[in-house]
Amino acid sequence: MTSSPPSILALIPAHNEAGHITPVIAGARRYLPVLVVDDGSSDETARVASAAGAEVLRQTPNLGKGEALKTGFRWALEQHFEAVLTLDADGQHDPEEIPRFLEKWAQSRADLIIGARDFRQMPLHRRLANTSGTWLFSWAVGRSIRDNQSGYRLISRRLMEASLASAHGGFEFEVDMIVICIQRGYRLDWVNIRTIYGDEKSHIQPLRHVQGFIRLALATRRLMREK
Repeated sequence: MTSSPPSILALIPAHNEAGHITPVIAGARRYLPVLVVDDGSSDETARVASAAGAEVLRQTPNLGKGEALKTGFRWALEQHFEAVLTLDADGQHDPEEIPRFLEKWAQSRADLIIGARDFRQMPLHRRLANTSGTWLFSWAVGRSIRDNQSGYRLISRRLMEASLASAHGGFEFEVDMIVICIQRGYRLDWVNIRTIYGDEKSHIQPLRHVQGFIRLALATRRLMREK
């Protein structure tokens, strides 16, 4: 690992990613210490992650990405990190782009820095889902949101603390994190990232995902109108 801001931790939630996670950890460790939260994997994810040099926490049974992130947040807070940088274990996030987040953090100290993808570079079904989801969420919060579902993001200590109170434990947690950031008047910022799709399999169930996101967007809209 090269010299880097010791105050920031790379946090990688993982579920059955033994075949993908090693290069992600290796790339992230060039810039930051790495924590992997193994979310009830049935494969060798935890062993492989540890062998690659990451600190590893295991939670069982599988509780969802949101709960894995919360587990990582608690550990980071206990270890006195100022921020975490989250990235997926499946290779969709290029660790070589970590310096973009670190530079933006040094410039702005934004509480939430999200890696914005180019939807035009996505497979058609994902492009439609992400475009419509971003439009719906922007309507719900009353401001333009470039990418609400990107998991590549830097999160400040105070936003981690606030997000632990979220009732969401699945994919909705990352969306709710943006809501919490806006409601509290914290700063939200963006960096452009590559849009990568390989042989990874999504853990998202499409119908359940859409239904849950619509419920969350409508609830968010009501909250924003009550402010």
